[in-house]
Amino acid sequence: MAQFELVMPKMGESVAEATIIKWTKNEGDAVAADETVLEIATDKVDSEVPAPKAGILIKKLFKEGEVVAVGTPVALMGTEASEASASAVVVPAASAPAAATAQAAVAQAPSSSAPMPVSQEGRFYSPLVKNIAREEGIGQQELDRIPGSGKEGRVTKEDILNYLPVRGKEQQVAPTPASVAAVPTAVVAPEAAPQKTQAAVSLQSGDEIIEMDRMRRLISDHMVKSKHTSPHVTSFVEVDVTNLVQWRDRVKKDFEKRENEKITFTPLFVEAVAKAIKDFPMINVTVDGYNIIKRKNINIGMAAALPSGNLIVPVIKNADMFNLTGLTKTVNDLAARARENKLQPDEISGGTFTISNVGTFGNVMGTPIINQPQVAIMAVGAIKKKPAVLETSQGDVIAIRHMMFLSLSYDHRVVDGSLGGSFLRRVGDYLEKFDPDRLI
Repeated sequence: MAQFELVMPKMGESVAEATIIKWTKNEGDAVAADETVLEIATDKVDSEVPAPKAGILIKKLFKEGEVVAVGTPVALMGTEASEASASAVVVPAASAPAAATAQAAVAQAPSSSAPMPVSQEGRFYSPLVKNIAREEGIGQQELDRIPGSGKEGRVTKEDILNYLPVRGKEQQVAPTPASVAAVPTAVVAPEAAPQKTQAAVSLQSGDEIIEMDRMRRLISDHMVKSKHTSPHVTSFVEVDVTNLVQWRDRVKKDFEKRENEKITFTPLFVEAVAKAIKDFPMINVTVDGYNIIKRKNINIGMAAALPSGNLIVPVIKNADMFNLTGLTKTVNDLAARARENKLQPDEISGGTFTISNVGTFGNVMGTPIINQPQVAIMAVGAIKKKPAVLETSQGDVIAIRHMMFLSLSYDHRVVDGSLGGSFLRRVGDYLEKFDPDRLI
């Protein structure tokens, strides 16, 4: 039987490894070309790994829950289905060379990945685990004490995420004299990083405990980290978008007929934000210690709700380089593939500013949390018809107008009220001054 390796695919420039969350095929199963063999997850997105060609799954090289580096073989497959038996996964003695090949591949799989960070005690850690530890202020000594459920006791992403809620409890127990004598003082010394505290939760009759899924855990940690990192300030403006609404109502049917795309308000908001960022480039920055990094590219993320209720933020790279038609097609494509869980990791990374449309849920305004490491996020509220005062050459009049609120949450470490308020007002000005006779 001709054999080939199924490898962990490249998931984008910024992704070095992925976690196997589910095998959809068992050893001995026949697999069609392009049929899913396993499901994987990174810290950014879930994905499926299909078979490059038809064959038989001979051997799984990793278990569910294990972290595997990109390019590492995850399974051995055979291409001649007629010579394989689904009921007998063990290679017969006549195929000893094939068995040796499979065993060698299993033995070499861990070493074929990129070198992993290692502690002084010789324990290996993946880059993802090291990043989480660094973000949570977990030192090397504390990391070495976390029990690992991975291969050879390796700490997986799930291990460290499960450890965070109970972190510090072991330090509250006074060590016995024997343990003090047996363990060096440097190991039992408390960590310098501040410990998180959480109010005790009491259960009541009829309560249901729902464990967070992987994505909800990541969102939870990301939101808490953002509030701990950035002192949030929020500014608001009310905007008259009557011209914009009437223009869209007039062109949307012809646009859909011509481009086979629906034009929503989102690309119009993205266009206005991209223009305002060019006017106020210090909104398009990030913070590294006491350094401010001014971003060259304007990459605008748009928060999207998934059917599961979780949120994901696909990014429009170089949004200022698109015309309105290009923005519309890009927004629609990203939104559709977000709902189908088909986004690639690079399509939800690299954002420099984020827009959140709380008006989708009927809300008139919101105070969103900054998407780190960005320094600002804008929320757009629902568009409502309201009576408003208009200044005319004949005097002030009251008219029915399409009004909406914009809010900007910004990092007060580097964005002062003058910059944040002026930027938000400029976005509002671009929307209010929209040309009702614009061609598209």
